[in-house]
Amino acid sequence: MTTPKTKHKVEYWITYLLGTILRILPYGLALSFGSFLGFLAFDVFRVRRKVTLINLKNSLGGQKNIKELKKIGRSAYRNIGKSLVEYSLFPSLNKERISRMVEFEGTENFDEALRGGKGAIVVAGHFGSWELMGAATCQKGYPVDFLVGEQHNILVDNLMNDYRKSVGIGIIKMGAAAKGVIKALKNNRFVAMLSDQDAGNDGTIVDFFNRPASTPKGPAAFALRMNAPIILGFIIRGNSRRQKIIIEKPLFMEKGKNKEDDIRNLTQAYTTVLEEYVRRYPDHWFWPHRRWKSTTDEY
Repeated sequence: MTTPKTKHKVEYWITYLLGTILRILPYGLALSFGSFLGFLAFDVFRVRRKVTLINLKNSLGGQKNIKELKKIGRSAYRNIGKSLVEYSLFPSLNKERISRMVEFEGTENFDEALRGGKGAIVVAGHFGSWELMGAATCQKGYPVDFLVGEQHNILVDNLMNDYRKSVGIGIIKMGAAAKGVIKALKNNRFVAMLSDQDAGNDGTIVDFFNRPASTPKGPAAFALRMNAPIILGFIIRGNSRRQKIIIEKPLFMEKGKNKEDDIRNLTQAYTTVLEEYVRRYPDHWFWPHRRWKSTTDEY
């Protein structure tokens, strides 16, 4: 029987060797491989395909038929595969190469936040190649820390964080979130948080695709506590290999009498923006996640 320790070592070496091979391949060929992995996951092995189609039907079913929803799901999986490949390329990326891969729109919003001297909470969803967006932002010269959870496999977890560090991304571990986030904001840094997955009983309930969704309180709570803005960023994969990163205007909110209401209102504000982008680019979002599992009986 395979022990957890042996299993973790096997997973680590598979991940390490795959990344090494992908960094040798031409970029276009590597992306094609990622797209193929997405096809296998959706059409052959059907990894969370049922969850994906339930989410798509309940979110977009009023505007799309089942054939269109399957097409979006398949394209989303292909994009996930491409994004994983781009993440594995981090150790081989430099400023010049990243500049050929992405372009920015709205960096003046980052500049505005830095002039305020309190940093910013950068809210990103599992949307497009979100890791590449972080790498490109760092290589653009902006100070970025990622708030990250810990994977069950600590070997793979360390490898993932080494990839991030190789492009200049700072790491704040979830276990030390409060101290790390506060310190980063005081140092006028950007703290990037993914805030589009189910938060269970610890979340605040907001509307997302016309249904209640439990959403992490962290981004809004830190922004309100430190008087820092929330900025949303999105990376869009066009028809060419070059992608566009769009930086939205900072979101500020005055503190009211009720802390929980403030957190919910600010969370709703950025969730509404995220929904707008997902509706516009539905194949960019991570539909396999059980986003509404705490608030509905969809699954």
